[in-house]
Amino acid sequence: MQGYYHSIERFGTVDGPGIRYVLFLSGCQLRCRFCHNPDTWLQGNQTISTEEVLADILHYRHFYNASRGGMTLSGGEPLLQSQFVAELLSSCHAHRIHTMIDTAGYYDQQNITDILPYTDAALFSIKAVDPQKHRWLAGFDNTQIISNLKYMTEHLTVTLRYVVIPGVTNLPEDIQSLINLIYSLPKPVTVELLPYHTYGRQKWQSLQMNYTLDHITEATPQDITTVADCLVAQGINIVNR
Repeated sequence: MQGYYHSIERFGTVDGPGIRYVLFLSGCQLRCRFCHNPDTWLQGNQTISTEEVLADILHYRHFYNASRGGMTLSGGEPLLQSQFVAELLSSCHAHRIHTMIDTAGYYDQQNITDILPYTDAALFSIKAVDPQKHRWLAGFDNTQIISNLKYMTEHLTVTLRYVVIPGVTNLPEDIQSLINLIYSLPKPVTVELLPYHTYGRQKWQSLQMNYTLDHITEATPQDITTVADCLVAQGINIVNR
């Protein structure tokens, strides 16, 4: 099968354990105001086959094996191409390569079902817990996303990613809502707190898009620590603490 993709990172170190082959698929329905890769929103015409990806992974697999890494499918939103993803993950499993997906959860639940037999773990990004704030940040409310998060957590080891945006997602009510969400999940998750940054602003400008968070400052280490302390106090595991 052929998949639409944006780029490849062969020595990734931030999208799962160990050194990882990260394939960034293109296409995303969300329109996050803080997205640092808005150029992945549209699919374009750049495609790659499962055979090509697997051959590339196998060429570098000694790095992945030595570091207990593997492959991560990111985006864009990889699960918008769930059949291609399922075939690629299945091929990796046949070669005993550890597999992960990096997802924001906005798609039909069937897309998760397609990939479950071949996925070892997931990174799941939640933009905001409050539906109205999520709609403002990402263009849509999060009803389907939270439903998919609960479904995915039933079946996979999930690391929940949360971007700390000063004055937007780190208010006391936001953190309490995050805590409540975590405790509503069917299984425990680890949380990875990501600091809001403006690295993508230049891309927005180059694409002649209006970046609407110019008034927001980047998150500081103290911003992250403050949120982390609240979560840890509630018995929640923080992966980057």
